[in-house]
Amino acid sequence: MRLSREKIIRLSHQITDVLVASGEVEFIEDRDTIRNQVVLILQALLHEEEKVDAEVRKKITSQKKEILEGSEEWDVLYRKYYADEMRRMGVPHQAEERRA
Repeated sequence: MRLSREKIIRLSHQITDVLVASGEVEFIEDRDTIRNQVVLILQALLHEEEKVDAEVRKKITSQKKEILEGSEEWDVLYRKYYADEMRRMGVPHQAEERRA
């Protein structure tokens, strides 16, 4: 997923606001330092997601049979390969979370 820098910054403000409002979080650093770290974490996660997306697309295009993007078959394969990549990285798939 691609997010503009502005959207990432907006998200970082919202996340920091939620943390500040929570009585369960104690800040050791100042709010701006925390927000900047949230920005870095979001950027790193989005970068990893882009790498997973590229790997999944590569797997689909390497099929013997040409599979058109947007087709039902492509969508099914994309979801399957994406879930496999996430699982490989240690991130449980949404369906697995619902079963737990």
